[in-house]
Amino acid sequence: MADRDFDYESTLEACARGDERAFQALYRQEAGQLLGLAISMLGRRDMAEDCLHDAFVRIWQHAARYRRDLGSGRAWVHSILRYRVLNALRSGGHQIEVDDDFIERMLDDSPQAEAQALQQSEQRLLRSCLQRLERPRRHPILLAFYRGLTHEQIARRLSTPLGTIKGRIRAGLRALQECLQA
Repeated sequence: MADRDFDYESTLEACARGDERAFQALYRQEAGQLLGLAISMLGRRDMAEDCLHDAFVRIWQHAARYRRDLGSGRAWVHSILRYRVLNALRSGGHQIEVDDDFIERMLDDSPQAEAQALQQSEQRLLRSCLQRLERPRRHPILLAFYRGLTHEQIARRLSTPLGTIKGRIRAGLRALQECLQA
């Protein structure tokens, strides 16, 4: 789990100045959680390790692009990994076949690799907010964020018109944002 006292923002700013110790501290702080998240999205450890490596290279090279006023440092780090994973899924042309019930089990209290990527309080809040969403809005969001599916792939998988999927995701994300800010 993430250390609540770890200063992601200052650490990224130090990385931007070329501070290798700050980068090592960031790696020690987040590598395990990021690897767990990548494995849960890709379903393959070897690909997850490659994405983790690529993400940290990108973090080191582009730390100066992080802007504190646009969001948390931890969210920035996790978004870089997420984009690496999504690119790997799309460029590889493969899609992980899973039972859709797996997506819903991500909300269970049992330990999952994904759960390691969030602090416990954030995890509980996110789960609570997701559980408040009705399934037609929640399921497409989970397919997009945890399986890396495009809107078109979600529409085909759920046999639902593309416009409806986009609207459900948009409305669901708005509801999640409101819930998380409350």
